[in-house]
Amino acid sequence: MTASSSGASNMLNVQALSVEFGKGEKRVRAVANVSLSIQAGQTLGLVGESGSGKSTLGRAVINLIPIKQGLIQFKGQSIQGLSVSDMRPLRRQMQMIFQDPSLNPRQRVGEMLNEVLETHGLHKGVLRTPRIHELFQLVGLNPEHASRFPHEFSGGQKQRLGIARALAAEPQFIVADEPLSALDMSIQAQIVNLLIELKSSLGLTILFISHDLDVVEYVCDHVVVMYLGHVMETAPTDVLFSKPLHPYTKALLAAAPIPDPGQPAPQVVLHGEPPSPMSPPSGCVFRTRCLHATEECSLQTPALTQMGAHHSVACIRLSEI
Repeated sequence: MTASSSGASNMLNVQALSVEFGKGEKRVRAVANVSLSIQAGQTLGLVGESGSGKSTLGRAVINLIPIKQGLIQFKGQSIQGLSVSDMRPLRRQMQMIFQDPSLNPRQRVGEMLNEVLETHGLHKGVLRTPRIHELFQLVGLNPEHASRFPHEFSGGQKQRLGIARALAAEPQFIVADEPLSALDMSIQAQIVNLLIELKSSLGLTILFISHDLDVVEYVCDHVVVMYLGHVMETAPTDVLFSKPLHPYTKALLAAAPIPDPGQPAPQVVLHGEPPSPMSPPSGCVFRTRCLHATEECSLQTPALTQMGAHHSVACIRLSEI
């Protein structure tokens, strides 16, 4: 478990969650027995290479995709398996910001926000237009641009519109799925600062999915490291970045680029590509790329072991490396 151990103060609790796609021999377990929790008002970072199951987990915890097994509790209410109609009252509280905002090219952006407000029955009548203008201002856009179409906006402005669309429902919990990866570096910084400001001013709880470790360190309170659908390590952000324990976490941090060209590049200890999720290795799924793996690692699937306050690691050889 991550964050607080007290379920009463947690916005989200996930226990033994698994997600599978396909059938028979083509079945893929994209998320395997993942447990985590997010305290209200906290930002939890989810990191790992492409194909680690980050986005799948993000969609699963807000019930956008079906799960194979597990428990998902939002503010103490179990939501796994709820129908579309049963989820409708909760949709206002749980929203998602996507890597690609996927704005309707034939719809004016003001109409897009109006559609969200209409769907949830918010700010009716004469209150509607002022609220739309307020949402534009909230994300740093000009309310006068409400009549424009998406192609008239830059990439950074489109991401701001995607954030405004998520905020229109007035959520308490947001899954931000790689919201920066399609943006230039200078624009990324602006969006990061915007998200931090919105979290503070609106009291948001955020699941922040990213491969950019520098951003995660800056934005998040706690971090979960995933590999091939499994959690490898979870810890408070300052602990994870200063004292990583799992070989995979150490490799990710070593491989991160250093902005100072005068500093020597660290040795990258992570080699090769992740195995296919259709045929994951036995035992520890990371063993085929781990410098410390032994035969025992192929025979035993490591469980998350508590190593300190809110710090857990999945490695059977941790005491030896």
